[in-house]
Formats: sequence, structure tokens, C-alpha cells
Amino acid sequence: MEIIDILLEASNRIYENVKDLAGTNDAAGDFGVGAGGDISRNIDVIAEKTVLDYLKEINFECIVLGEECGRVELSDKSKGFFIMDAIDGSANAVRGVPFFCSSLAFATENKLSSITDGVITNLSNGETYWASKNKGAFFNNKQIKVHKKDPVYKIVGINTSGASIELMNKLHSIFENYDHTRHFGANALEMAMFARGLMDIFIDLRNKIRIQDIAAGYVIVKEAGGILLDADLNPLDADLSYETRVSFIAAANQKILDEIMSQINK
Repeated sequence: MEIIDILLEASNRIYENVKDLAGTNDAAGDFGVGAGGDISRNIDVIAEKTVLDYLKEINFECIVLGEECGRVELSDKSKGFFIMDAIDGSANAVRGVPFFCSSLAFATENKLSSITDGVITNLSNGETYWASKNKGAFFNNKQIKVHKKDPVYKIVGINTSGASIELMNKLHSIFENYDHTRHFGANALEMAMFARGLMDIFIDLRNKIRIQDIAAGYVIVKEAGGILLDADLNPLDADLSYETRVSFIAAANQKILDEIMSQINK
């Protein structure tokens, strides 16, 4: 079985197990602080257990890096790292806001740049985004590319949740000069939608994002032809540590990147 098939099956099992849970009383609960630093909710725990049970069922030899469960070594002969945010957008999921997803990726080494496969599933409707290195990015079974033409409406995705006053001042001109800015509460799904061409650029400069949040989006964006950079405009890369936090910019092309950066650097 190919790695991408394992990710797709695990993602589908999450969807089947949580699709009727969002927005119900059973979605919440407080299971303490997970490895990623956030409070684990019941829907998070169920989703992660679904994946772990499946990986054990097929005897997949890997090291799991989960948002809630932390590092779980399923074999001493690991083929690589299974990077899992089983529910990205937990607050949306608990409240029943239909914008949350699973984000699953596989890396051969302890680096973001070694990710070979990724799957993001919109858990409110089962739509799936996936990519394998050098094989393209797909939405369900249709290949996708970032938006390259001049759009009718230029849409800027920008995550400012918990941003400092200094960062908000730095980003002020973007909000002032662009009428269509967006953030929906699940970075992974927003990266997938960007890769599909639904946004022109997606920015998160808070230096708060964990690797689990962007691992699958990393390979999907790159395979869809997007530019993916860190805050210093270098190619995005990082280790897979739980202490690692990143900022990133995903741009459809150099023109929109230069345009937005000129606003930020005023």
C-alpha cells in the first residue's frame, strides 16, 4: 500500500467517526493540555484514536507526531514520521461551525522539507485535498493549481488570531487597502483552499503555528505550484519538534507576493 493510500484511508476513517459529532455536547469535554499546547477536546481524542488504531491495525511502522497524543513510536524500525493534526479547527468543530479538518502527512526525516505526502479532509463535508511529492496536488480526484490569473476579487487570507499590537500595526495597510481579507479558523484547510485557487495569498506571521498544522498543507501547496516562504522570504523549512513555531507566506505568484510585501514593509 502506498503512503498516500494510508493517509487517505486514515483521513476517511476520521470523517466517518466525527461527522455527526461536531456541534453536539459530546464534541467538547476537557481532556487536559495536549502535546501541542492546546486543551484536548473529546472530538480531538476520538479522531486521534481513530488514526492510531488504524496504523496499528495495518502494522504501519512509523513514529506518530500527534497534536494531542504527542510522540508515539509504533515501531523501532520506523519508516518515517506520521504527522497528525486529527482535528484542525477544534473550536469550530466543538461549536458546530462547518470549517474544520483533519491534516495528515508523512515525512521521511525530521524536517518539514522531507514531507512526501499529505492529506487534508474537510470534516464538515468529506471533501479531500491530497498530494504526493512530484506527483501533483488534487481536490478529490481533480488536479488543482494555485490561482495564476488576475482575479475578479483579490482575496487575502490572513491569520491574526492572538497577534501582537506590533504585528497588527505592521499588517494595518493590508486591511486598509484590501477589501477581501479572510480567516476561517483552520490553517490547514485554508492552505488547501489556497492551493485550489480560492485565495491569492495566505499569510500567518504570528510565529505561533505548529508543524502539525501545516505539514499536509506544505506538500499540497508546493505541488499545486504555490510559493511557500518563511517570514524572511526564504523557502519554508523547519524541524518537526513540538517546540517549533513558524510563520509563513503562501503566494500564488511573485507578483502578488511582491505586492503584499510592499504593504507589510511600509
